[in-house]
Amino acid sequence: MAEQKKSLLKVHSYSKECEERYVGGLPQRTKTSDEGPLLQMKLSDTVFNVCRANSLWPMTFGLACCAIEMMCCGMARFDMARYGAEVFRPSPRQSDLLIIAGTVNRKIAPAVVTLYEQMPAPRYVIALGNCAVSGGPFAVEANYDVVLGVDKLIPVDIYVPGCPPRPEALIEGILQLQEKIAGKRFPFPQNKMPEGA
Repeated sequence: MAEQKKSLLKVHSYSKECEERYVGGLPQRTKTSDEGPLLQMKLSDTVFNVCRANSLWPMTFGLACCAIEMMCCGMARFDMARYGAEVFRPSPRQSDLLIIAGTVNRKIAPAVVTLYEQMPAPRYVIALGNCAVSGGPFAVEANYDVVLGVDKLIPVDIYVPGCPPRPEALIEGILQLQEKIAGKRFPFPQNKMPEGA
């Protein structure tokens, strides 16, 4: 796996820096998963996880056509704000959710890894669309440049398949991520339509 990741990162102008980060870098810089807390308190962890689940801040980052579907989720018709994920942040240091929306090529792979590493912990990743999940229609032998799944570079929490997936599918992925964080489907009750409306 390390050799495969090293070969994926060896295409950019700063590939030497990426190689040092993964081969000879400091151990604390090469971690892809975060350590647990030193002291655990069940009640405070539950409260923090419910707050985290209902205030996901995705990063403004789109690679291809799936990014259009991600933008639709922020508009009035689909409205991700109902689930606490409407604040698209311009910086990885301000966001805790990275939605990989589109095809990941070997040339953009070091930038994706750098963005992931710049996000504060706890951080979450959603692979949106077939290209981010498994390479999609570009997963053929002749395409040497496409990374066959972003999970070869960074750990992925939720996979949303589709080409391109509908905005409802991304909202379902966000709800599944909330369930993974908080332990239940809807951490806060959603507004229901009144009967007969």
